[in-house]
Amino acid sequence: MILILFLLSLFCVDCSSCCCLGGGSGFSQVQYGEASYYAGEFHGRKTASGENYDMHQLTCAHKTLPFNTKVKVTNLTNKKTVIVRVNDRGPFVSGRIIDLSFAAAQKIDLIPSGVTRVKIEVIQ
Repeated sequence: MILILFLLSLFCVDCSSCCCLGGGSGFSQVQYGEASYYAGEFHGRKTASGENYDMHQLTCAHKTLPFNTKVKVTNLTNKKTVIVRVNDRGPFVSGRIIDLSFAAAQKIDLIPSGVTRVKIEVIQ
């Protein structure tokens, strides 16, 4: 058991986007990477979950987390946080781990820069 944990910790040292806290669920509970946001041109369009995108709701797109998962997003530049719900898939830009709704991006002051380094934590 100790050997397995040691080998897992070696793998995680090289993992730039996660802390490898997943409990066998197929995804990490904590990830680090870049966040961006999407807004106007997508407002009202269908998301991957089938619901309409509402840029005024606290939602996000993530590549692998199940729909309706609640995620705490921390802007690592200013330490502001927001809790969002996964309702879409993406982002599909290298290095980015989450796309936030416009409302969520406003909460963590992401709008001026458009992209920032974040920590995301699965909370539910």
